[in-house]
Amino acid sequence: MTSQPNERVFRGRPAAPGFAVGRAWRLAEGGGAVARVAGPPEAEQAAFDRGLRLAAEQLTQLSAASDGLGADILEFQLALLDDDDLIDPVRKRIAAGVAADEAWIARLDEEIDGYLAANDEHMAARAADLRDVRDRVLRAIAGSDEVATIPDGSILIADDLTPSTFLGLDWSRLGGAVLTGGSATSHVSILARSRGVPMLVEVQPEPDAACGEPIAIDATGGVLFVCPGAATLAGLEASRAADARIAAEALAVERLPAVTADGRSIKVLVNVNAPGDLDGLSPAICDGIGLTRTEFLFAHGAPDEATQLAVYGRILAWAGGRPVTIRTLDAGGDKPVPGITIDGESNPFLGTRGLRLSLKRPHIFRVQLKALARAAAAGPLRIMVPMVTVPEEMEAARRLLDETVDELQRQGIAHARPPLGMMVEVPAAALMAEQFATDFYSIGSNDLGQYVTAVARDISGLSHLTREPNPTVLELIGRTVAAGRRRGVPVSLCGDMASRPELTGALLDTGLDTLSVAPASVGRVKLAVARAVSGPRP
Repeated sequence: MTSQPNERVFRGRPAAPGFAVGRAWRLAEGGGAVARVAGPPEAEQAAFDRGLRLAAEQLTQLSAASDGLGADILEFQLALLDDDDLIDPVRKRIAAGVAADEAWIARLDEEIDGYLAANDEHMAARAADLRDVRDRVLRAIAGSDEVATIPDGSILIADDLTPSTFLGLDWSRLGGAVLTGGSATSHVSILARSRGVPMLVEVQPEPDAACGEPIAIDATGGVLFVCPGAATLAGLEASRAADARIAAEALAVERLPAVTADGRSIKVLVNVNAPGDLDGLSPAICDGIGLTRTEFLFAHGAPDEATQLAVYGRILAWAGGRPVTIRTLDAGGDKPVPGITIDGESNPFLGTRGLRLSLKRPHIFRVQLKALARAAAAGPLRIMVPMVTVPEEMEAARRLLDETVDELQRQGIAHARPPLGMMVEVPAAALMAEQFATDFYSIGSNDLGQYVTAVARDISGLSHLTREPNPTVLELIGRTVAAGRRRGVPVSLCGDMASRPELTGALLDTGLDTLSVAPASVGRVKLAVARAVSGPRP
């Protein structure tokens, strides 16, 4: 297409597909914190307490209004506001005469610098969440609870967006987002895809668009246009129309079985972040649930057996006889749970998380297993444990499940013994999958990709190391599929790769015949399956 003389073109990496035309709005660094006049220490302590309380209330409201994934992401920030190691030094500085906002900035910037300097890339990635918490509390201290009002139809330009900032914006009024940093596999990008918000990341050089200047984004092709000309706009409209046709075709096949062009049947399941994800969703679009996250149940500590049983029962009832896979608590790393996760680990992302944590908290693990076994009496439920590294961990989980089932039998409580499977997200498990006594495998491509490439999903500027499909990740997926076939047990993939139609062909070529995807991706993935010629299963 021919550009106009004043049209400028910038390229980035697609994070959430789509097209948008609007006017640029630059999101200011610092999120809108305002200056204030400090008072005596007692008044500053009160201002600080008010800031913490208001920030926690805002995050709690955002979490309640978000789906399971958004709420899960916000739990990290809520946990920070309750972290004595973070808060107590601020109180001491205020007592010594330092203004509340200055003391808070100094302490948070110390922590941010520590995260950025960490050798582990996951820790460095959490600096964005710390900055977000810092600025939210600063606004609350100063009595400015909201960022500036953004005009309708704006396309945001920023270095990055934090999850809470994204979740706090009304995207029904906004066109999309352009980030000079960010990552296509970050939590914000996943949120943007789930909500259909066009987003570009890693746009370089930094766009020169001023606030109010017309811009357009092709977040499918990875291009930003500043002052787009008529020819460019016409081309984008044609692309948008073509995408709308694909969306209509996807909707038409959404409730049909998934079959490749050469006749191979593929099961398409859905991922569930929380029961609210099922509201308004028809089970007829899928072959069951391939992943149910349970972290939302543990947001404020360990839930009792009755609470868990009610939630699992609701999910099984929705599925209507279709298989439902429920993952046990996957806490740790960037998902701390007060009273459950371990504080002070030098590297929590490579520490006590997932099944490792559950085995260290058997009293909590047993309650969850008991609720799951009781729920299994009502339908085809499967239990999946995360972050399995060695066969001994799987054996320990199986012993606990057996003991739990035996206890229910002695008590005369209705139950069933669910199949017990494992997530394959640690390369060591993928390489030696056949050695694990598991009833099924479910590949978690998000963590598997991170551990294979040693690149965290939130790190920008390293896309050359994480471009998908990554041949090493595909190799490990293929090895897991082959191990499952030799052992005669099913293998599925429930990570973000499964929800991306452009990767469907490559995944089917590994021998996979079961994909668990985001509900919004079911139609497009089935359409990609129908167009794939995967050949005979390896």
